[in-house]
Amino acid sequence: MQALILAGGLGTRLKEETEFRPKPMLDVGGRPLLWHIMKIYERAGVNRFVIPLGYKGDMIKRYFLDYDLLGSDLLVDLGAKSVKPLASTEGENWETILADTGLDTQTGGRIKRVEQYIDGDFFFATYGDGLSNVDLRKLLEFHVGGGWVATLTGVQPAGRFGHLSLDRDRVRSFVEKPERTDGWVNGGFYVFSREIFDYLDPDCVLEREPFERLTRDGKLGVYRHDGYWSCMDTYRDYETLNAEWNEGRAGWLS
Repeated sequence: MQALILAGGLGTRLKEETEFRPKPMLDVGGRPLLWHIMKIYERAGVNRFVIPLGYKGDMIKRYFLDYDLLGSDLLVDLGAKSVKPLASTEGENWETILADTGLDTQTGGRIKRVEQYIDGDFFFATYGDGLSNVDLRKLLEFHVGGGWVATLTGVQPAGRFGHLSLDRDRVRSFVEKPERTDGWVNGGFYVFSREIFDYLDPDCVLEREPFERLTRDGKLGVYRHDGYWSCMDTYRDYETLNAEWNEGRAGWLS
């Protein structure tokens, strides 16, 4: 199977960093966020990727083109104008398609525009800014067993602010930054059947009309994941993920 990773957005809510590089290339523990996402799939036995590019996609291309050089000791011969990698410290076994899908293309449009590169009946997909320890094998089993066209992973993110329970104007209870909110939200980490392409066009937003149609057709499933999930949406998230890594608390590795 393949995993599609959406990596073309502008990342406007993290502009202090994404002004200079695309969000999937922001470092977590010295590695791009994209690398961590690919490692999540690798641990589930997936090493074939399709990455739709947009904003600053050339930086992502350059990262993969220089991957062996960046991860190796180098013999640089200035006279011969040659560079030779020596012992590599990386050793990834990834087959990755990097596809330009346009600067302003929306999520559904990016997936539609790489249809030609998807070669199976099912494929994983996710965003280039989320990390989780979701069991991808169980997610796939749930999708296939339910006969869904699309399955999303439902998560209950940690509360960002103190939670108030009110009785009119009186605070009934207060919990500072609860571990879980009361509701489920879309955490990405999808499985799609090939039929998903019938719901997409080159300019659509995946989470709007396609998901609305799938819902009406009874073809959109939700796999509930109550483990770790986080996304890099703000600079605070950027700092939190790096702190988790540096302190040995990286929940997406558990």
